[in-house]
Amino acid sequence: MIIRKTLLASLAGLAATLACAQTDPVLRDTLQKAIDGNPEVSSRANALRAGADGVDIARAGLLPRVDLSANAGRTEDTLRNRTPERGRINETGVALSVSQLLWDGLTTRRDLDRAQRERAVRWFELSEATEQVALEAARAHFDVLRYRRLVQLAEDNYVQHRYVQGLLSSRVQAGVGRGVDLEQAGARLALAESNLTSESANLHDVTARFQRVVGTPPLAGLGFSPLVADGMAPSASDAVVAALASSPAVSAAIENLRAARAAASASEGAYQPRVEARVRGGGGQNFDGVVDQRRDAKAEIVLAWNLFNGGGDQARVRQSTNLLNQAADLRDRVCRDTRQNVSIAYSDVKKLAEQLLALDRNVLAIEKTRDAYRQQFDIGQRSLLDLLNSENELYTARRSYADAQFDLSISHGRYLASTHRLTRQLGLNLPLVGPAPEEVPGESADRPERCPPEAVDIQITPRADLDARAAQLMKLAPPVVKPAAPR
Repeated sequence: MIIRKTLLASLAGLAATLACAQTDPVLRDTLQKAIDGNPEVSSRANALRAGADGVDIARAGLLPRVDLSANAGRTEDTLRNRTPERGRINETGVALSVSQLLWDGLTTRRDLDRAQRERAVRWFELSEATEQVALEAARAHFDVLRYRRLVQLAEDNYVQHRYVQGLLSSRVQAGVGRGVDLEQAGARLALAESNLTSESANLHDVTARFQRVVGTPPLAGLGFSPLVADGMAPSASDAVVAALASSPAVSAAIENLRAARAAASASEGAYQPRVEARVRGGGGQNFDGVVDQRRDAKAEIVLAWNLFNGGGDQARVRQSTNLLNQAADLRDRVCRDTRQNVSIAYSDVKKLAEQLLALDRNVLAIEKTRDAYRQQFDIGQRSLLDLLNSENELYTARRSYADAQFDLSISHGRYLASTHRLTRQLGLNLPLVGPAPEEVPGESADRPERCPPEAVDIQITPRADLDARAAQLMKLAPPVVKPAAPR
């Protein structure tokens, strides 16, 4: 038994290593198909393109503006103390004007900075959406495999109960069995049938979810290849640090904070004058409504300074400040969510890997118990209830083992997605538009303030201490007395 357990553990480790070295091509194709056809990803890509256009719009404010105008019309004026009292002028003209912004309190430059930061937000949001869609597709893939396996287990459980009922029915008909045993077997068979129906309904639901996420139904006869995270962090705290440094959700929140800061600075430009250089030239008949004027050219520096607009500028500055504070709050909230996700995923990977070994021992032990109970039942040394309970216990154990297997692969996927490495490890093509945003020098203070990169540390009693407590109880147990041999 020890040799078999060691061999199973070695094979499990070898399978994990091979899965890590060579990713399941079916899983990779499924995730790539989900990314390519997912509406959320394409929506984020369009938002990124719109953000790039917003940068061009903001940059246009720094460049010269050229306007062409043409007019043709008739002007009629009524004048006093002049003969004739009515003056009529027919005018036509074409004019070209060029204006260049010289100063506006840096409003345009800060608006350009805001647009660039918003474009960075859209880029990181697209990256995060791609990672999450890949994770959702991986979850759908493994859930389909999970419930296909659970349906198979439910079918096997149903077959075993049907076999026991048929065996008892033959015994009752032969007069060597009891009718109450047949009724009890029928009740357990109905429960097995109910379990099979429930698992089939669950399989239908996860298949429909797979079709929603990926776009097509899953292939028939999919094989199970576990997903194993390449390069797990040595500790949960290291995993949190890596996740916060690489998470596109956190980066998007930081860029959103910087965009809000640029918008707040731009709103203060309303307190300063606006200075423009303008050049205008044109010509026509009675040009600009001046009799007999045929041409006109003008170059000027124009200063405009709003002195009062009802307090709207002050309100806009206060509004921008509040939005800046809100952006800081959202940044810290996203950081906390990311920290929680990676902490739970890391813990689940460690917990499920250890749990699988215990569940494997559980299944092996119950299998041997069920086989022994069946042999003892055949010779009348075990009751029917013992046999049926062992069948149900074996079904539950196999079901728990299958759940843990697929939960472990999903936990590896969640860990990879939390550290922004799921798409990279699987070698998926990303629909990113344009280059990645560059880190702003000297703005490391924009990192989350109320989100220290610390993982939750739960103190659990060591297994050796629990074994020592059990040994202590054994010392207090009454001694075992060998029964006397019959005379």
